[in-house]
Amino acid sequence: MQNNHQQILAGVKVLELGQLIAGPFASKTLADFGAEVIKVESPGEGDPLRKWRMLHEGTSVWWQAQSRNKQSICLDLRVKEGQAIARKLALEADVVIENFRPGTLEKWGLGWEDLHKANPKLIMLRISGYGQDGPRRDEPGFAAIGEAMAGLRYITGHPGEVPVRAGVSLGDTIAGLHGAIGVLLALYERDARGGQGQMIDVALYEAVFNLTESLLPEYSAFGAIRQPAGGALPGIAPSNAYCCSDGQYVLIAGNGDSIYKRLMTLIGRSDLGEDPTLAHNDGRAKRAIEIDAAINAWTATLGLDEVIQALKHADVPSGKIYTAKDIAEDPHYQARGVIETVQAANGLKVQVPGIIPKLSQNPGAIRYRAPTLGEHTDVVLKSAGLTEEQIAILKKSGILA
Repeated sequence: MQNNHQQILAGVKVLELGQLIAGPFASKTLADFGAEVIKVESPGEGDPLRKWRMLHEGTSVWWQAQSRNKQSICLDLRVKEGQAIARKLALEADVVIENFRPGTLEKWGLGWEDLHKANPKLIMLRISGYGQDGPRRDEPGFAAIGEAMAGLRYITGHPGEVPVRAGVSLGDTIAGLHGAIGVLLALYERDARGGQGQMIDVALYEAVFNLTESLLPEYSAFGAIRQPAGGALPGIAPSNAYCCSDGQYVLIAGNGDSIYKRLMTLIGRSDLGEDPTLAHNDGRAKRAIEIDAAINAWTATLGLDEVIQALKHADVPSGKIYTAKDIAEDPHYQARGVIETVQAANGLKVQVPGIIPKLSQNPGAIRYRAPTLGEHTDVVLKSAGLTEEQIAILKKSGILA
């Protein structure tokens, strides 16, 4: 889990005030590349993610992926004494990350204006459902709602059926990634160009909206409202999921002009491959149903493995639809080091996604496991100047844990 390279964000101190997914995913990304992340959790239960999905001895195994490389302190931000400690930590930090509802930190005296005035070099990442301003700023926002507002939910699924969501919280992680990019840009402006700190405002729906490709331009230019299309990619053909004789599905992306010709030759439909009206995507898109039917007629005669082998031989991009088991056993995942094993505090060994992206000179690393609740409270606060007696008093009052 270690490497011998200098971590590219070593020396960058991050104070994480968020919980669940979006803010913590941003800080996890920074921590993977060397940032020192101090995660503030509420005394008692801590971050609710500790109890999300499947638990082992009371703690989510998801926690081992999301909170690696972080330190945990327990601090009650709802009381003045806790707010004063958080403010002290923020004044020593390079970055503060939060994903509370807008206005929450302001009520606690920890808002952007207060912290920036005291620490002009501070960078603050704020992730919320709808952003820090606008008519919906005060509404609670979750990933599913942001995905729907961004237009993603409407186009996902099959025509005439209930719109479906992806099986993960895309809105949160996408917002977290946008936030991490914003932090890196702000660090560059501050440190390489002599600038000051700044506030980064990321809304869940805007992060997803940024990924919707031609959705809005097509409506703006033509009044076209994209509809759900199942496994197909509307306007780009052929690109779909096709059923094989064993009931499994193969994904085929034959939408490149030369790839399309090779695919049609493979399936015995050179008539479609040589048709001049189908030489380019705009022509194929108009006859996508016909082309898909021809491909389906071929895949229906062969098992999934046979189909994939034939497509590989013809140099046509294709693949099976992976389950978690497929991922864990795949030799390419293993060869690339995309899966790493961490050992939780209770000794459980868990496979987690490795460091992404890969840097040739300063690759990231999983330096240490996810923390137990409040594991680093004493060491962090002592380094911030609190005495053992002060810490003991605050713990007795329930402000620390």
